[in-house]
Amino acid sequence: MQAKKRYILVIICCAFLAYCYLGGYRLKGLQTLFRMRIRKNPDNLPSYHQLHYQYTDGAERAEQAQPQPDDDLFAPPAYESSRSRELAPQPAFEGGAGRRVTDEASASFKSCRMETCFDFSKCSDKNFYVYVYPPEPLNSLGAPPPISQNYQKIISAIQESRYYTTDPAQACLFVLGIDTLDRDSLSEDFVRNVPSRLQRLPHWNNGRNHIIFNLYSGTWPDYNENGLGFDPGQAILAKASMSV
Repeated sequence: MQAKKRYILVIICCAFLAYCYLGGYRLKGLQTLFRMRIRKNPDNLPSYHQLHYQYTDGAERAEQAQPQPDDDLFAPPAYESSRSRELAPQPAFEGGAGRRVTDEASASFKSCRMETCFDFSKCSDKNFYVYVYPPEPLNSLGAPPPISQNYQKIISAIQESRYYTTDPAQACLFVLGIDTLDRDSLSEDFVRNVPSRLQRLPHWNNGRNHIIFNLYSGTWPDYNENGLGFDPGQAILAKASMSV
């Protein structure tokens, strides 16, 4: 009886190994086929705009569209096709209180581009400096403002570079001293009262020429991509895992 069980176990292991081998061989064959098709006709590789943007004007769409090869390897990721749905106002939470992003803020975010929301007069090839806001003063309990180790690394890297300046009048870009990397209200690194903190910054100017770093946004169960819990205004959002 024990020998029969051992034989059955050996047969199952052999079948599993054969399945893994054949599956890996098939995947390798698909990769080889993909490379061969790209080498033969690289012009058929779809562009970034073709994969991720939809044009409303028929003539413009006809100009931008290119024939795509009939191959599942070229299938674009299943992103939401409507920018209005991606940028629609979503409920955000700040300090346990619900705050819904207004339609005006959403419309401002969609219309904000480098040519409309960035002041190029502060920047030049010879004058490209980055100003980092100093840490906020200690609170009433004598504790320093919360800042994560990852955000401290970002600040230190900027301050040690040749682009760093302590004079905001010379700065082209402004980096917050407020840790905005983790905007999950359930996280221990979540910084509260960010809207009021931003308004106290002397050079905020609705976020113009500011950079906001973010790795995590929203909270359980939605983890909304735009759920920062505050309005970034005209600031540049350097964010992980963007769908657009």
